[in-house]
Amino acid sequence: MHAATLAQEGLKIDWATMPTYNTIMSIAAGAGLLGIVLLARQLMTKPSEVSAEGWSLAFGVLGAILTTTGLHMTLTWPLAAGGFPFDNIIFGETSLGFGVLLLGASIYLWRRGAEALTRPEPLAALAKVAQPISVFVGGLGLALFGIAVAGIKYKLFAAPPEEPISGEFAEWPLVEAIFMSSLFALIGIGAVLFPFVVNSLKKATAVLTVPIKITGIVWAVTGVAFILFGAMNFFTHIGLIVNTM
Repeated sequence: MHAATLAQEGLKIDWATMPTYNTIMSIAAGAGLLGIVLLARQLMTKPSEVSAEGWSLAFGVLGAILTTTGLHMTLTWPLAAGGFPFDNIIFGETSLGFGVLLLGASIYLWRRGAEALTRPEPLAALAKVAQPISVFVGGLGLALFGIAVAGIKYKLFAAPPEEPISGEFAEWPLVEAIFMSSLFALIGIGAVLFPFVVNSLKKATAVLTVPIKITGIVWAVTGVAFILFGAMNFFTHIGLIVNTM
């Protein structure tokens, strides 16, 4: 029996086989992206006011959420038996990768952050630590480009008419496909540029190079967008459940 069936009264979904938590994932991912930008900006302008313990706590909380949910979604095929196995890749694997990165940053800042902040150029010191993992970040960026292309080609992310707000665009699936794919692509741009950002920060912490500016802008914009979109989805997803039970 299919989890989702179309009856005369409208779409019906067996929610026991359709777990979903990309709501909290979206907020955590957005906060993580925005947090990285804010930390870098603080290190550039007022390094003496940076709290290594505070940022460690922030990244630890966000990393734990993304790693836990992302790992479960990555290893459970399909997480949603109603027919959305591509969500395992799109949301699960990307959240897992970002979550582990945030946890790594959290552990380092907790154990060595205060020491790094006492150095003459703290941002340059942190950039040297981040350089080895920047290859993985760049690879995730390329993966995000793949997700963006797939989202438009296969018209993914479209909400059914029964979902409030987002469902208003159900007749035009490309609208949400373009919106979500654009967000993934923008994050991907920053991720692909990240190795160049790290290399620039190692040499001159006070100089805003083009890669640094672009990465800061796209991650700040998408961070805010994912926070707002995730918050909205707490309403829209609840509405979808009520309308399809």
